[in-house]
Amino acid sequence: MKFTIQRETLLKPLQQVVGVVERRQTLPILGNVLLNTTKKSLKLTATDLEVELQAHAQVAVAETGDITLPARKLLDICRTLPEAADIDISIKNERAQIRSGKSRFTLATMPASEFPVVDKIKSARKLAVAQNDLRALIDRTAFSMAQQDVRYYLNGLMLEAASGVLRGVATDGHRLALCEFALDTGDTTEQQVIVPRKGVQELHRLLEEDDAEVQVEIGSNHIRITTAALRFTSKLIDGRFPDYHRVIPKGADKSLVINREQLRQALTRTSILSNEKYRGIRLDISKNNLKIQAHNPEQEEAVEEIEVDFGHEPLLIGFNVTYLLDVLGAIQSQEVEVLLSDANSSALIHAPGVNDCRYVVMPMRL
Repeated sequence: MKFTIQRETLLKPLQQVVGVVERRQTLPILGNVLLNTTKKSLKLTATDLEVELQAHAQVAVAETGDITLPARKLLDICRTLPEAADIDISIKNERAQIRSGKSRFTLATMPASEFPVVDKIKSARKLAVAQNDLRALIDRTAFSMAQQDVRYYLNGLMLEAASGVLRGVATDGHRLALCEFALDTGDTTEQQVIVPRKGVQELHRLLEEDDAEVQVEIGSNHIRITTAALRFTSKLIDGRFPDYHRVIPKGADKSLVINREQLRQALTRTSILSNEKYRGIRLDISKNNLKIQAHNPEQEEAVEEIEVDFGHEPLLIGFNVTYLLDVLGAIQSQEVEVLLSDANSSALIHAPGVNDCRYVVMPMRL
């Protein structure tokens, strides 16, 4: 293998794939990036056996071949070279020679044949999705995923392709986020898959905010998303996601409509004096007033009051303030509607008159 490439042409795809490489590896080969060359292109692949990332660069190749190089060392070399520098990479005697100007580096290699790759996805369902729609779906739901929960099926984002809609749902057992958008799924049958947490985070990092179409392939064990420059593949969590329909409150009849930013600021200030472990705050809602209170073990107290229009019986209810702030950060509208039943029932939060994104937060006993 032998080729010359400009620093920036190599750096961007390398940065895109290296995010999946763990610093501590069970297998040495997983610390490497796979380089495949044809006469006109370079393909870079990295994996941790759960998520695989693949990026491309256009380059004139003198000698084609396949090899793996230490991923982070190669990235650090490229990053520290001068801008617009030309980099010569060649393989000789199982060593990689990297030259740029008066700089010389020799890296250890491992054979490409040892590198694990996912080629084809079995029984794939194919969808065409706008890149910004998919990114927004992740943006508005992923914060509700569980972290290292023993209920392993909660440690990810559930994607559901149904008739005319693509839906994302995440829950950690204390809150739930659901977001959906219209999409020609090409099939009336419902299909649910759970993308693991790391895969969701990597995908969110890689997706850009434009309306370019991306191809989504959903198989029995993997999901693959292909953009113009990237190919993302992730294993799926083998488990059954909870029936989220049962979690969404049906009888919440007490509506509170409030300015989103005003509520967010009040909750942020109140949270300063909430219990650092439980993050509990109390909402005392009456006819024309919302009182937000927080206490902590040091007997400190914070109180915020907001004028509201609430035409129901007074209600006192507690919540984890972090969960409420996460929801307010995900909703884009100027106002939010909070639907409540009683002090022991979950709250349903969404933008007024809009049901494509809904959020459920369970109450706390304070």
